[in-house]
Amino acid sequence: KQWYQRRVAITAGGPNKGIVPITCDELFKTVEGNTNADLKYCVSFSMLEIYNEQVRDLLQKQNPKGGLPVRQNPSIGAFYVQGLTKQVVGSYREIEAKMDEGTSNRTVASTAMNATSSRAHTVVTIQFDQIKKNEVGEETKRTSIINLVDLAGSERAGSTGATGDRLKEGANINKSLSALGNVISALADASTGKKNVRVPYRDSVLTKLLQNALGGNSKTIMIAALSPADINYDETLSTLRYADRAKQIKNKAIVNENPMDKLIRELKEKKEKSTDCDSALIPLLFPVLLSPAA
Repeated sequence: KQWYQRRVAITAGGPNKGIVPITCDELFKTVEGNTNADLKYCVSFSMLEIYNEQVRDLLQKQNPKGGLPVRQNPSIGAFYVQGLTKQVVGSYREIEAKMDEGTSNRTVASTAMNATSSRAHTVVTIQFDQIKKNEVGEETKRTSIINLVDLAGSERAGSTGATGDRLKEGANINKSLSALGNVISALADASTGKKNVRVPYRDSVLTKLLQNALGGNSKTIMIAALSPADINYDETLSTLRYADRAKQIKNKAIVNENPMDKLIRELKEKKEKSTDCDSALIPLLFPVLLSPAA
């Protein structure tokens, strides 16, 4: 598969952009096209990898021994990485520079199947804030978080010829992919109406960090990379089953906004709707009220 975070030259006609560059490019086209003086945007970028169940900040050359700690926010229940670099960016070029910086710090190694095999899962997170002034001049904020995840491929020790550190890395990759598969299966069961389904988010670092992206207030898309080679038949079949399970997850995404702002907006909408209904009823009521006097 192609490394999705970079522009990869696969044709003589020039480089093709990956998913992250296309997403960021479209994002900043919207920002740059804004003509509303009361509306502004803020975009921040972070990049991490999960290597042997440890989180490494890819925007830093040095990481603490044992990786960055993963904590849980007690108020909302979501998991986050403590101490992770979050860089505010003002253009697509800045994001591209940060991606190149993070990519240079990724953990790759050679196996019998791939000379530059990913030895960790990579997560790019883009936070998009929309800040708008309301009628009284107060600022309200809506937030969207985009998680773009490059999953390291499942490995069979016999196929990769892995030994030593490579074997340990492969085992941890398979363990986290298995945990993710269990989470996807549980969410799919819940989507079909099955009761009392326990979703095992805590079984791996990957599923902790993707909790809200998978089963929370979100929309999830999975892109499966397949090989046409018959030697990879088992991996291809496993990947297709994996993607089919993910397709069964059904979430209902709503706008992320301040609860107080949301309450005020809903009350205003209710008032406007009530006023519209009253205005529509007046022409119908007058003939009824006037008919006895006539």
